Amino acid sequence: MPLIRVEDGKAAVASDAFLAANDGAALPDGAVIVSLARFQKEREKLLARNAPLGVKLKSSESPEMLGEDVQRLSLVVLEFPAFRDGRGFSWARMLRTRFGFTGEIRAVGDFLFDQLSYMVRTGIDGFDAGERFTPEDFAAALAEMSHVYQPSADGKKTIRQLRAGG
Repeated sequence: MPLIRVEDGKAAVASDAFLAANDGAALPDGAVIVSLARFQKEREKLLARNAPLGVKLKSSESPEMLGEDVQRLSLVVLEFPAFRDGRGFSWARMLRTRFGFTGEIRAVGDFLFDQLSYMVRTGIDGFDAGERFTPEDFAAALAEMSHVYQPSADGKKTIRQLRAGG
């Protein structure tokens, strides 16, 4: 599946250096993505590897469960099991604003065109979008709203702040 990365408001297809490792399976060489359960079970071994590490969080798993180790990760994958499940938005914003996470936050699962702009605003910059979206779709989604109501991780001024002269 193609990976789409968004940087500075521009989307492009990108190569994915990470390989997913199922729980109990041997770890491949190089960059790897593991489940939170596996990370918690094999934490020392995983952090001692000399390779980029990513952890996949189910929508029910808060980034708080990673603790200070989040700063040692290169990637956090957030699962969107259904477009109606918005916890991934909260997790992304929490990772960027509360934990200061600067690595890649990647969305996987079921999300809609109408959600792309806000996903980027909350700090998600990688999308495992399958064949559903192209970089042109992201460009269109990101250009749809010139003003926003909700504060988010991107620091964009809200309509209320603009009205107040901020």
